[in-house]
Amino acid sequence: MNQTNQIWVTEFYLVGLSDDPQTQLLLFVLFMGVYLVTVFGNLLLFSLVMIDSQLHTPMYFFLCNLSLADLFFSTNIVPQALIHMLSKKKVISFMGCAAQLLLFLIFGCTQCALLSVMSYDRYLAICDPMHYPLIMTWKACSHLALACWASGIVVSLVDTTFTLQLPYQGDNKIAHFFCEAPALLVLASADIHKAEMAIFLMGVVILLAPVSLILVSYGSIIVTVVRMKTTSGRLKAFSTCGTHLLVVILFYGSAIITYMTPKSSKEQGKLVSVFYAVINPMLNPLIYSLRNKDVKRAFRNVANGVKPFRP
Repeated sequence: MNQTNQIWVTEFYLVGLSDDPQTQLLLFVLFMGVYLVTVFGNLLLFSLVMIDSQLHTPMYFFLCNLSLADLFFSTNIVPQALIHMLSKKKVISFMGCAAQLLLFLIFGCTQCALLSVMSYDRYLAICDPMHYPLIMTWKACSHLALACWASGIVVSLVDTTFTLQLPYQGDNKIAHFFCEAPALLVLASADIHKAEMAIFLMGVVILLAPVSLILVSYGSIIVTVVRMKTTSGRLKAFSTCGTHLLVVILFYGSAIITYMTPKSSKEQGKLVSVFYAVINPMLNPLIYSLRNKDVKRAFRNVANGVKPFRP
């Protein structure tokens, strides 16, 4: 082994999405627009739920947590990517990379857990409405939300530990626009089999297990909705659940492609990451607000200066 390969990496060079100046400028404009919409949309949705007491329900409580996770998730990645698009020195320190990886996994895994809890909430509301208020108390909701954030922290610590405990010597060019475990493992100077197995097992815990719960929940919901006698009841149930199911498909689909399927090309991996790390946090508040009458009503009230309803 030559001398260069024995030097421990102290910083990483992020290759980014393109090295063409014009393409980088176009990406900067697009990413900036998406990020501003993400911040405004999630803060607006969070604020509306806080202001309007008619939105103080378990579903919107979990939606608030999802908005915060989306906001932190995007802020951990996009601002630095924007800086690098306008900079010639696209480097990040080893500790900075470790922090970004840890936070990326915390907020991403928390989103996974929250989406499964939200599906369980919809299952109880539609399939067992009589017992719903008794089961989904504010204490139960708080514990479930806390468990989502705790699971995100635990999974992220495992993945980050197995990724960063490997030696990184010589090559420090990450073929990505942020620090993500699959892109980092390629640069490790040792066998990565154990790290890949740990990440895969954590993926089973935080991706496949919640997806299974979601599929079971929505399978039961569909059966219940089909049996409803009133057309209006069916439409309302499908509208509410359809919104959540769309978010689930978009987020889980892209995450599973990255972490639970055979390795794809670097360019394909980056494109998939753009979707769930940049685009998806913007889509969540848009999907929930544009397809939700309660949120649109609350927005109109705030825009028109109508005082929020107080029971």
